[in-house]
Amino acid sequence: MAQVELIMPKMGESVAEATVIKWLKNVGDPIEIDESIIEIATDKVDSEIPSTVDGILTKQLFKEDEVVQIGQAIAIIETNAKVEVRTETKKTEVPPAETLKKEVKIAEQIVEKAIETNTIPDVKSTNKFFSPLVRSIAQEEGIETQELETLSGSGKDGRITKNDILEHVAKKSIIPSIAQTSSNTNATKTVGIPSMQGDEIIEMDRMRKMIANHMVLSKQVAPHVTSFVEADVTNLVHWRNKVKDEFLSSQGEKITFTPIFVEAIVKAIKDFPMINISVDGTNIIKRKHINIGMAAALPSGNLIVPVIKDADQINLIGLTKKVNDLARRARSNDLKPDEISGGTFTLTNVGGFGNVMGTPIINQPQVAIMAVGAIVKKPAVIETEHGDVIAIRHKMFCSLSYDHRVVDGSLGGMFLKRFSDYLEGFDPKTSI
Repeated sequence: MAQVELIMPKMGESVAEATVIKWLKNVGDPIEIDESIIEIATDKVDSEIPSTVDGILTKQLFKEDEVVQIGQAIAIIETNAKVEVRTETKKTEVPPAETLKKEVKIAEQIVEKAIETNTIPDVKSTNKFFSPLVRSIAQEEGIETQELETLSGSGKDGRITKNDILEHVAKKSIIPSIAQTSSNTNATKTVGIPSMQGDEIIEMDRMRKMIANHMVLSKQVAPHVTSFVEADVTNLVHWRNKVKDEFLSSQGEKITFTPIFVEAIVKAIKDFPMINISVDGTNIIKRKHINIGMAAALPSGNLIVPVIKDADQINLIGLTKKVNDLARRARSNDLKPDEISGGTFTLTNVGGFGNVMGTPIINQPQVAIMAVGAIVKKPAVIETEHGDVIAIRHKMFCSLSYDHRVVDGSLGGMFLKRFSDYLEGFDPKTSI
């Protein structure tokens, strides 16, 4: 019988570690190839790791709540000679992981050496657990023991994640007063709130903690301004009603308004590329790629933002399929870490909840986010060659929240109006 190591795979370019949430298989259990063995959580998303071979799980190398570095072995699977050929086929993917494993090991040794001469707390000297990555970032940023221990973690059981420490660093660099009053801020968070009879205390789950921290950071970092327009989308509504059955029949997909909104955003970004930027201190990063995030509500009530990469390179049919695929896999918690990172602009549809407009919070490090409201029939004055007439039109409010540090009212307003113009000018003769 051969023994095969199950390696923690690469989970995205910015993901260096993962936390073991739950073992789905116990020692001695038979396992089929591609069957999920373990559930893990990264700073970005929860995932399940499948087996690369048929066999029997003989050893679990990490316990629940322990942190695993990318490239490390997490389990030993015993397999027989009959499936050994299939193992060799899979091994063509192993060398990069093995190389990464060595690099992680070297990095850990460097971090450990630095920790010996620094006051950053280790798991042995504090009640909180700090991963090597978190301790390394703290080392580089000069964060002392007392300050690190005051941070609130969004990871499992309050663990400090890479996202937590980076957000803290961002707050310190952009709003120095936050670092000076961090102890007071945390004290405010822990002040007891009087409870009343019948109240129920609900602990935030890991994702909700991350969302909360991300939203607070965005409001602290970026001065938000929101502009509004009301778009006449009558042609767009009539076109969709006309083609939706044919589209479903020919493409096997339902066509919603979202891909059309994404297409209009892409066109407007090409007209006003300074909306597609990020801010790094006093530097402006002008993005080459147009990656559109689409906010999606999960059954749990939380929010996730899958990203359509290079949306400007995809036609309307392709955008429709991409939107539907990401939305389906978001609801089933089947997104990959890379699919929820790298966005340069975000769209959120508050109309899906019956709201006519909203003032969304910017998804950092982006500088703008578009919200579209419910499409409502309204009487409107229409100018014709024979004079003004009143007609029933389909109207929709659109709002743009933007970072006033780098996006002035003129740019934000013109971009929003151009987006509205593209929707109103949609060609009802568009073919699919």
